Amino acid sequence: MSTVVSIEGLGVSFSTDAGAVKAVDGVSLSVERGEVLAIVGESGSGKTVTAKTILGLLPETATASGAVILSNKAGTAQHDVVTIPKRTLRAIRGTDVAMVFQEPSTALNPVYTVGWQIIEGLRAHSELSKKEARAKAIDVLRRVGIPEPEVRIDHYPHEFSGGQKQRIVIAMALVLDPGLIVADEPTTALDVTVQAEILDLLRRCRDEFGMGIVLITHNMGVVADLADRVAVMYQGKVVEEADAETLFASPQAEYTKALLAAVPYVGTGTAKTEARAASRPEGWLEQAPVVAAQGLEIVYPGRFGKPGFRAVDGVDLVIRPGEVLGLVGESGSGKTTIGRAIAGLTKVTGGSLRVLGHEMNGFREREFRPLRSRIGFVFQDPASSFNPLLTIAECVAEPLIIHGRAGDAASARARVDELLEAVQLPKAYGDRYPHELSGGQRQRASLARSLALEPELLIADEPTSALDVSVQARVLELFAELQREFGFASLFISHDLAVVDLLADRIAVLYHGRLVEEGTGAEVLGAPSDPYTQRLLASLPVPDPVAQAERREELRRLREAD
Repeated sequence: MSTVVSIEGLGVSFSTDAGAVKAVDGVSLSVERGEVLAIVGESGSGKTVTAKTILGLLPETATASGAVILSNKAGTAQHDVVTIPKRTLRAIRGTDVAMVFQEPSTALNPVYTVGWQIIEGLRAHSELSKKEARAKAIDVLRRVGIPEPEVRIDHYPHEFSGGQKQRIVIAMALVLDPGLIVADEPTTALDVTVQAEILDLLRRCRDEFGMGIVLITHNMGVVADLADRVAVMYQGKVVEEADAETLFASPQAEYTKALLAAVPYVGTGTAKTEARAASRPEGWLEQAPVVAAQGLEIVYPGRFGKPGFRAVDGVDLVIRPGEVLGLVGESGSGKTTIGRAIAGLTKVTGGSLRVLGHEMNGFREREFRPLRSRIGFVFQDPASSFNPLLTIAECVAEPLIIHGRAGDAASARARVDELLEAVQLPKAYGDRYPHELSGGQRQRASLARSLALEPELLIADEPTSALDVSVQARVLELFAELQREFGFASLFISHDLAVVDLLADRIAVLYHGRLVEEGTGAEVLGAPSDPYTQRLLASLPVPDPVAQAERREELRRLREAD
């Protein structure tokens, strides 16, 4: 095995108005050909900065020291990325090292076909004719599993699903056959089933193309599934490095132990669910449900004479007062559509949906408006749901002002400070703007805003999907505490089965708009009866390389059975 990249004493500082900020401090790592090195740690630990240094993608405000020695795939040439001129850097990007970015929707240009974007890289680094470049682009799309690549090569990014867009970004990285791929959170926003397919693809890339992979992730299950070696970073330094099996079996650094302890496991929520059920008052089952759906149908109308899309098809579900119902399933299964329908944001087209005693099929906004103050909504991405021009205090005060509970943000400030402290944010943070908070802090502020009106029902749509495991653990603890304190009922939408198991009293599994299974965590996740639930459970990577190898084999068997 030969070394494809060797990082020696890397230091990276960023110039700011307050002085230099050290993001990476004396990091030394190496990656061999055909090896996967996972770099893990929470936000701000220096993972992505280290990875971007390998490609020379640091901004002008950054100053790098040390050495990053990058070899070409043949092993005939070496370059120090820190010191080489920009012209040489452009030549080695794509050919010696390529990057798979975290968010494919922003990495792909929406105005060009995916074929044009793959061919652009090919023609920039080689002397292929248009015909040869197109043939190679079709071949690489086929190899990453895009169906009908001869046709799909002329499609635009918006015509592909999230998982397919991630495959296209991987194809763009593979097309020049580099010796090293840097994958920055390649599965963060993907469902567990799609995530399993992408991980299989990356494993195949390593085996078939013989390349090294640097994997940046906060998902310890993904690390256990794919990595050969793991480097744990904290505050810009590598605090521990070991092969995957050793690190998971006997972590040495206290930070690594805390990181692994924060990972939720399927099965850990059973005791909590039973304790909550035992504490219910007598006659709880006879209480009027907060949400009751019978034969619920939601169809999005078709355009230009095309038939409509049936997003939700005959769903029956109930949420009782003070109960948390976890709704799981892959993208397109109808989870968010049901959540939006309950909040009155999407029209019900068939069946019955009663929310707080009000029928939503054919509802009028004027009649439903008084009920809106009794429903809270936590959005998936707080960064885009907050107005960037308002302070956090003004954002949290908005529901109070809109519903006449306060005249303006100043008069609501006392209540806002209470809410911020309830979600464990210092009240001084109310004077900051959304961009001045970390992802976890923004999600807490989003929780505070959703609780401003003391709702009876809270809809949480993927509230922890983009958070680090340590931050996610704190947000989930906070959610459970607030639910006990305020006693609201909740629809908790997620694709992470372990998170849902931790919080939910009951779990409902959606597949193509239909409810395929429902029950307690012990019933649905402990002994799933539907083949889709079994496949969903087998797709969830667990933070244990030995157990994960067995689950991967189980998933392969289930796919073959289909």
